Amino acid sequence: QVQLVESGGDSVQPGGSLTLSCATSGFGLDYWTIGWFRQAPGKEREGVACIAKSSDTTYYADSVKGRFTISRDKVKKIIYLQLNRVGFGDTGIYYCARRFHDGACESDEGFGSWGPGTQVTVSA
Repeated sequence: QVQLVESGGDSVQPGGSLTLSCATSGFGLDYWTIGWFRQAPGKEREGVACIAKSSDTTYYADSVKGRFTISRDKVKKIIYLQLNRVGFGDTGIYYCARRFHDGACESDEGFGSWGPGTQVTVSA
């Protein structure tokens, strides 16, 4: 069965770093683009980053570009999201999902098989 499960969420101080993991199973990772999304308190879900299925090309939201890094371990079938220099605006529940076609991913259009999410809280 298809599964995507997020982990690694925690409380972190402003300026700190955190690594999130999206463990996948039940499908061929090479055929799917994987995206990271987040939902802040009182806000709608928004795209954070994604990595293309074909060339491993990455895309980032303007708000995280230069601070976050998405990567894929094709052996372990895990997609990572490295959060650096976090700020209060990075607080939220982080989700991973898959999409069959490539392209930018600030929107969740076409994504499915959502994981349950993992909480990231930036607090001083």
